Amino acid sequence: MVDMLAKAEVRNLSFYYGDFNALKSINMPVYDKRVTALIGPSGCGKSTFLRSFNRMHDLYPGNRYEGEIRIYPDDVNVLAASVDPIEVRMRISMVFQKPNPFPKSIYENVAYGLRVRGENARRVLNDKIEEALKNSALWDEVKDRLRSSAMGLSGGQQQRLCIARALATNPRVLLMDEPCSALDPIATSKVEELINQLRDRYTIVIVTHNMQQAARVSDYTAFMYIGEIIEFDVTEKMFANPSNKLTEEYITGRFG
Repeated sequence: MVDMLAKAEVRNLSFYYGDFNALKSINMPVYDKRVTALIGPSGCGKSTFLRSFNRMHDLYPGNRYEGEIRIYPDDVNVLAASVDPIEVRMRISMVFQKPNPFPKSIYENVAYGLRVRGENARRVLNDKIEEALKNSALWDEVKDRLRSSAMGLSGGQQQRLCIARALATNPRVLLMDEPCSALDPIATSKVEELINQLRDRYTIVIVTHNMQQAARVSDYTAFMYIGEIIEFDVTEKMFANPSNKLTEEYITGRFG
């Protein structure tokens, strides 16, 4: 039985890069309007797991999914062959490790997903772009230069612009793959502050190599090791009193 607050549910998810079994029968809920952090040592499958949610692996031949990722309230398995991966990526947006703004204006960066969806009404675009930039805590910094190139923004501003671009289409789930790994401490704190502001409005899944960051920004944490989820729990409990010895060893720095 799915928890009433679940926005998504991962059921027996396995993933293969060719013959290599990278994810092994993962089961996990993703709770609505909460932040879920994925932690674990490098190569454990965190990013592979995250990218399964929006079918990013479809972009490369030889990759294969087994199991389901169901999105609620529609109760749609986004991994089903009948589901268009492009539509999945509209509903499940992603922010990458390094800021990747398009070589376009700030305005057109945020408008991109809306235009792909067929939205061209100027008033609607203006309203949604302003809302997305406000939600990404960037509006006050760029409102007077929306037609300027996004490439002129600082690294931290570019990452918040990428978050605005992801939010503009009102995604069901927002994926963040180590969104602060290329940022300096000041820009990192701004992104973390932004995540804390977004948590009441969006369902967020974040991969982070920084356990302190996971503790600061997430409500739930999943500890992964060699393609499996070893433990999933409320973040506060996991960091204070993990149930699994392997989780405790990782959190206390004995490996990883």
